Amino acid sequence: MLDLLAQLFPGISTFFAVEPVVAAARIALIVLGFFLAYYGFQRTLEPLIMVPMGIAMMAVNAGMLFLNTGLAGNMFVAPLVSDPAELVEIMQVNFLQPIYNLTFSNGLIACLVFMGIGARSEISYLLAKPWSSMAIAVCAELGTFVTLAVGITVFGLTPQASAAIATIGGADGPMVLFTSLMLAPELFVPISIIAYLYLSLTYGGYPFIIRAVIPKKYRGIDMYVDVPEVSQKSKFIFIIIVNFVLCLLLPVASPLIFSFFIGMAIKEAAINRYMELLEEGLSYFATFFLGVILGVLCEASTVLNPTVLVILALGILALAVSAIGGLLGGWLMYLIHRHRGEEFNPVTGIAGVSCVPSTAKLAQHAAMEENPFAMILPVAMGANISGVITSAVAAGIFVSTIHMIG
Repeated sequence: MLDLLAQLFPGISTFFAVEPVVAAARIALIVLGFFLAYYGFQRTLEPLIMVPMGIAMMAVNAGMLFLNTGLAGNMFVAPLVSDPAELVEIMQVNFLQPIYNLTFSNGLIACLVFMGIGARSEISYLLAKPWSSMAIAVCAELGTFVTLAVGITVFGLTPQASAAIATIGGADGPMVLFTSLMLAPELFVPISIIAYLYLSLTYGGYPFIIRAVIPKKYRGIDMYVDVPEVSQKSKFIFIIIVNFVLCLLLPVASPLIFSFFIGMAIKEAAINRYMELLEEGLSYFATFFLGVILGVLCEASTVLNPTVLVILALGILALAVSAIGGLLGGWLMYLIHRHRGEEFNPVTGIAGVSCVPSTAKLAQHAAMEENPFAMILPVAMGANISGVITSAVAAGIFVSTIHMIG
């Protein structure tokens, strides 16, 4: 009778067939998936990623069965398969395998997301205070470089693995996907999962860092600026020239750079059909399957890899130091503008961490908590867009240089 039940309900029986720690991890991930999906539904976390990711995480850890090899596995995705013959066979069985291999394992999903981000970005915000925005964005990369050094010197990671993990500090999900694929493909799965979990949790953690670094009386400074009326032609020319220069200087990161700027260029060229494709089609397709694939990659055996603990620690370090670096950049701009007799809210510095547009919204919210009439969003969005560019530059430098180290 028990054997019959085990055959009828293998998802339950696999809990007793695997090691207790794996079974416990599966249960923990199912519970975590529920809360990710629920808090995404509640809008406490980012719903576009967390709802599909949480539900997929629950499904993959519940839907385990005994494969032909006799081992417990799932019919969603096998991310580490590389043998061509085995890959063709498994793509006929695992229903998400084609999407994973044709979009994730070559970085295409990151490029599609970046096209959508570009199509929603407004270059005028950057042109409102270009030097301040870029300076803040550079400071907000502090976590990336600190984590690179800590990963090598403290945890003994290879330069490639440390650099791949360090890109979490840029708070730019597509950039993390791309860089980890280029530098440390063996760590692509845990880095991607942890990066997107952490990026969704910045809503909860960054306000505490803002309050710790910026005293209350400075958080409410009003610094409304007029966004310059720049013609679409001027913005279009600026966009395509910057795209050309960055691709010329950092060809290894050119797919991501191109994807971001082609989205911006289509927006400024007012090609409405393409805008609909990027904003309502490809962007949501990519985001949906990004959440789903990340969720099904959260299988217990993957998460129990000892390296995951190192990535967890370094990921927190990267995002925390980047936030502090950005806010210190905000203080620097405050002092410079004060010397000129101008107002500048140092909270804007958090927006240099390029989680578009989340950190810009956090900056505006922090300012309005102290002064309901404070308006810093235009400058914060400028720093946000600058952060995307600087994170792309940092990723390009890492891949171009560290990738060559044996």
